[in-house]
Amino acid sequence: QVQLVESGGGLVQPGGSLKLSCASSGFTFSSYTMKWYRQAPGKEREWVATIGPTGGSPTYSDSMKGRSTISRDNANNTGYLQMNSLKADDTATYYCNLVGAGSNFWGQGTQVTVSS
Repeated sequence: QVQLVESGGGLVQPGGSLKLSCASSGFTFSSYTMKWYRQAPGKEREWVATIGPTGGSPTYSDSMKGRSTISRDNANNTGYLQMNSLKADDTATYYCNLVGAGSNFWGQGTQVTVSS
């Protein structure tokens, strides 16, 4: 019954923006730390951002250069990753990850392609 579904990816031109969503069900979303990861072809999975269970302590990887904002709406059991000033190197499959209470949940990923 646990479900974690990312959406919002797609094709965007360099310099554009996307807002990814992570909709959850089947568990207590507000009890879990949420992280975003990405994985590009031929590369290892890379951590992007983290936010605490109630929206505190947002942190970001240096590679994002202040271009992303992680947030969550616990009332709707949904997390977000806003990305701006996108570049070709941001092309990857983006995954949300919920961690807590001895559990580790992953979504199926959403594809982001940055290209002209």
